[in-house]
Amino acid sequence: MTAFAVNPLALKDTVVAVLGDRVKDVNVRLGEVTVVVAAADYLAAAQLLRNTPGCEFDQLMDLCGLDYSDYKEGLWTGARYCVVSHLQSIALNQRLRLKVFAPDDHFPVVPSVNPVWNSANWFEREAFDLFGIVFEGHDDLRRILTDYGFIGHPFRKDFPLSGEVEMRYDAEQKRVIYQPVSIEPREITPRIIREDNYGGLR
Repeated sequence: MTAFAVNPLALKDTVVAVLGDRVKDVNVRLGEVTVVVAAADYLAAAQLLRNTPGCEFDQLMDLCGLDYSDYKEGLWTGARYCVVSHLQSIALNQRLRLKVFAPDDHFPVVPSVNPVWNSANWFEREAFDLFGIVFEGHDDLRRILTDYGFIGHPFRKDFPLSGEVEMRYDAEQKRVIYQPVSIEPREITPRIIREDNYGGLR
């Protein structure tokens, strides 16, 4: 029994009928519907999903970025960056996951859905800050979690664990300065202890 009353297969059919040729892929897993659209159709699809009877997704619950570069040990062959939106219809008691892939891996750009759902404002700023995904049409696209002078995007899979720069207070200059990271990267393999009857289990 799912937490939502709507039949996911019926919702899938409704979404396919509403979006038509804009649907690149749609599936139902674990009682949840996921639909993928192209970046060129993303804004129009968002408007249809909000305004069309039978959908009425009036709330954007979450929006986040994804980096597929190391997905399933290199088996992924699609675009690297994806934006995932979780939508909810209060009136119809249903949810939907909307995905869009940025067509250019070197400069990922997708349209902003902030004109459709104003809750996208900070979510899109977060995805821009952490993944470097640019949301075209966003009124105030700037970093939200990292510092103003931060270099890079820390949730990208190729971002170094120790970062690019470090900051410290310089007593002579009487200000905070940035300098290259002085920590040398090293790999630490955790020690695994396996004992018979560990934790009282037999």
